[in-house]
Amino acid sequence: MLTALRVPAVTTVTPGVATGALLLAPLAVLPLGALVAGVVWGGQEADLPPLAVAFAALALLAVGSRALHLDGLSDVADGLTSSYDRERSLAVMKSGTAGPAGAAALVLVLGTQAAGLAGTGPWVAGAAVCASRAALWITCCALVPPARPDGLGLTFTRRVPVAVALAGWAALAGLAVLADPVRGPVTVAVAGALVGALTWHAVRRFGGVTGDVFGAAIEVALAALLVGAAGL
Repeated sequence: MLTALRVPAVTTVTPGVATGALLLAPLAVLPLGALVAGVVWGGQEADLPPLAVAFAALALLAVGSRALHLDGLSDVADGLTSSYDRERSLAVMKSGTAGPAGAAALVLVLGTQAAGLAGTGPWVAGAAVCASRAALWITCCALVPPARPDGLGLTFTRRVPVAVALAGWAALAGLAVLADPVRGPVTVAVAGALVGALTWHAVRRFGGVTGDVFGAAIEVALAALLVGAAGL
């Protein structure tokens, strides 16, 4: 669910397996982070247009995750704008088709990511890709219920203790100090706050979170991290 890389199949997802997968999510995408860093580095060395290189890197990142997170972003945008009725919104999200709000969300968020990535160095860009997956520590923390009685929401929600989620994001902020003592941790804090706000809004509107909310949170976190990291 985090990359398209081939790994041995997990036939049974126990609570322990689910929790471990969530906690290790930033490490699971290290190959994709390295890929993005390599593309950015190669573009800089070849003196290619930074925005074109950024879109190429994001395209490869989408392929590397089968665009599942982008699909979640689109579905959540459509669900939030389709109706104030919970069941209607969940049905729209499950339909799998992209409406006007979903298309607009993809354009705006991907455009923001590309603009930030165009001004970001290769290693910071790769780190941002990995750190964005820590959004799952918030969407799947013990305080957040599932929106449906089935699906990814039921399997992976309420798996991350609140203290662990807070400690994990604090650790990311501490690591960001290495990039910039002020801007680094502030960027991480803003990304975490946006994910928290999205999660809260999903719970308020849908009654909980779904797999689509997981993907949307990752994309929003990546956008915030790349914009904040631009110029570091």
